[in-house]
Amino acid sequence: MRYYLYTPLYIVFIVLCNTVFTYVPNIVINKLTFSVGDILVGGVYVLRDLAQREIKHYVILAMLVGGALSYLMADKSVAIASVFAFSVGETIDWLIYTITKKPLSQRLLWSSIISTPIDSFLFLYMTNLLHPLDFTLMMISKLTGVFLLWLSWRARKKISNEVCV
Repeated sequence: MRYYLYTPLYIVFIVLCNTVFTYVPNIVINKLTFSVGDILVGGVYVLRDLAQREIKHYVILAMLVGGALSYLMADKSVAIASVFAFSVGETIDWLIYTITKKPLSQRLLWSSIISTPIDSFLFLYMTNLLHPLDFTLMMISKLTGVFLLWLSWRARKKISNEVCV
């Protein structure tokens, strides 16, 4: 029997982020407003990539489950925007993962660099939260998480190559 850790965490984190966007008040600093969700959403990207390693392209189903639960627990417009933006991002990721013949860690990095600004823009626009600070924080959060995961995979590969020598 196969053990899945990251897929359920991915689903839970989708719901968590969408409920934060719904229920946690925005933070205002010097007339600049942002959401705690802008920062948390980077975790969704990391967990998505880990879940994708567990269940491959079925990660789309996990995203839909997270979206459906969000629809029940969070603001419906946030859940719809989330599923739409994730779907666009996943499509871009799938194309890059499928078309390129690069190692997994490079595909992860390239797909995130390309899909992150697009899905962030779509989500923030559809939820009427599109402001430069929100967009910047969301981008930093997502790309930092992905970059740390990429470094981890790269280090693990280097260690395994050294052990095999």
